[in-house]
Amino acid sequence: MTGPDVPAALHATDLGFRYRARGDWALRDCGFTVPRGSITALVGRNGAGKSTLLHLAGGLLRPTHGEIRVLDTAPDTAAARTRVALLTQDRPLYPRFTVADTLRMGGKLNSAWDHPVAERVVREGGTALTARVGELSPGQRTRVSLALALGKRPELLLLDEPLADLDPVVRAEIMATLMAEAADREVSIVLSSHVLPDLEQTCDRVVLLRAGRVELSEDTDALREGHTLVTGHIDGEPSLREHAVVHRRTHGRQLTALVRPRGPLGGDWHVERPGLEEILLGHLRSGAESTKEAA
Repeated sequence: MTGPDVPAALHATDLGFRYRARGDWALRDCGFTVPRGSITALVGRNGAGKSTLLHLAGGLLRPTHGEIRVLDTAPDTAAARTRVALLTQDRPLYPRFTVADTLRMGGKLNSAWDHPVAERVVREGGTALTARVGELSPGQRTRVSLALALGKRPELLLLDEPLADLDPVVRAEIMATLMAEAADREVSIVLSSHVLPDLEQTCDRVVLLRAGRVELSEDTDALREGHTLVTGHIDGEPSLREHAVVHRRTHGRQLTALVRPRGPLGGDWHVERPGLEEILLGHLRSGAESTKEAA
């Protein structure tokens, strides 16, 4: 649910960011709202601007123009830093520290530190507190990083590709931990991910970036209800012209299309309700084809 009366965890207005060294825009004219209490997936192809957006929300970068606010305050303020946690792709940890040392450091750096929560997140992954960080598996290091973020007791948790280097079992465990935190502590979560199947049952909102611009910012239920997957003979394609065809593919004389209907569908089509993964893939593929045509 969004609207003027719904508190925002993250809000952007005409947001843009330009890297001075390269001179190109990583983000341009971005506007969206993430409501508090939601788990939002930030989706896009490589180079779409996902990491830049999360770094702006985490206060590591400042906008070139426009505005971004977290929990109704600027991201680079002391108030925001105590309420927002950002887990970046590089997961900065000291390899010579033990896990226990790392958690103690988290306690010294954060005034509202919740040591039992941080330790529980680590222990749920079967990681010994005496183990050195540099000897941990990628999944265990992700758990330690997540423990540091959750031990901070954030109101907004920003995660940049937290699942990228994890096997399916560990991914499921991490997502279960995130869902539990969102439910039990009402933590708002924004996570970027290329692992689309894991988003189907966990995220209730999607922000999709294409070439630095926001293409979609919708509730997942609205996305599912607003898209239709049709299959039929290619001769029926003219009946789709009055609708928004997100992506189409053909196999011989058979056409399959992901459509946002603008009214009743004419023609002789087999109609299905697509899942979230298929909807997102359709938009991402459409974006790739548009880029090729422009080039």
